[in-house]
Amino acid sequence: MISSPSPWIPTLLLLISLPIFFFFASHILPPPPPPISLPDEPDDLTLFRRAATADSISTHKPKSRIGSTNTKPKIAFLFLTNTNLQFAPLWEKFFSGNQSSFNLFNVYVHADPTVKPRVEIPGGVFTQDRFIAGKQTRRGTATLISAARRLIATAILDDPSNQFFTLISQHCIPLHSFQYVYSTLFELNSHQVAELRTLKYKSFIEIIDQDPNLWDRYNSRGEYVMVPEVKFDDFRVGSQFFTLTRKHAIMVVNERRLWNKFRLTCLKPHSCYPEEHYFPTLLSLVDLEGCTGYTLTHVNWTDSINGHPHTYYPNELSPELIYNLRRSDFKQDYMFARKFSPDCLDPLMDMADKVILRD
Repeated sequence: MISSPSPWIPTLLLLISLPIFFFFASHILPPPPPPISLPDEPDDLTLFRRAATADSISTHKPKSRIGSTNTKPKIAFLFLTNTNLQFAPLWEKFFSGNQSSFNLFNVYVHADPTVKPRVEIPGGVFTQDRFIAGKQTRRGTATLISAARRLIATAILDDPSNQFFTLISQHCIPLHSFQYVYSTLFELNSHQVAELRTLKYKSFIEIIDQDPNLWDRYNSRGEYVMVPEVKFDDFRVGSQFFTLTRKHAIMVVNERRLWNKFRLTCLKPHSCYPEEHYFPTLLSLVDLEGCTGYTLTHVNWTDSINGHPHTYYPNELSPELIYNLRRSDFKQDYMFARKFSPDCLDPLMDMADKVILRD
């Protein structure tokens, strides 16, 4: 008679196999996205609350750190990076091209403090006090939303004259001179400077409601998890990089309801890009008429790889490329472009004065 196997054998095999499974899983499976750190949340909320009420407390408006008494409206350039600012010399030329430009902009940098080696401070307009208190960021997670909101909130509080808020990555370059960008945003050719503060401007943010991947992205945290705050019919997608008016910037830092959904951990990371959905979804719900529906940053998706757009390399650079990147199907030219490899700096600098910054 054949004896039955011991009931302990399956249990023993399971116990032996578990360490092997976890060993291989840790080497094969992609690491889970980092959660939003709960201990950090109160810090952000305090910052956002202060920024959301900044314009209503007229007697306590903070002065700009650069000590300017100029009353002309400014553009806040918000650099979001997890590497060195490779194109800092080109941006330095962009900002310093005209002496009259110095009181018309502010620069803020959110650098991921966890990357090794740490992001260098280039100097010039990118001084130590332009780097805000940053936290860890990771592509395809809500950490990028938090970082953008920190930049916006800091810029709101830092200078009441900041009226446009332009988000930039370390891979972005300017396509026009600063004066051209400023004149376009504030419509200097159509209005006197004295009128600028009374005009109603629109935010330049891409808002798309038709995309073949929209349903997968909507359910990336689980099917129908986003309801009732975000219905699928209200779910939008757009470029991560935008230019917001001060009115919309304050709305963004004051928002909590949608954020509680977009901050949820994704179950399908390959379909989850919160930074491309939160801002266009929010602004399409609260003030669609106040948005242009398009961005000022050109990006080439024709041969994207793993969700990354086309990267330009030195052999592709030419004056013709710059002129082509400027062209837009919308009312305004593209003012910025991405994505460029770090070794593009030298040829871009060679073209800076005669092509890029010459309008």
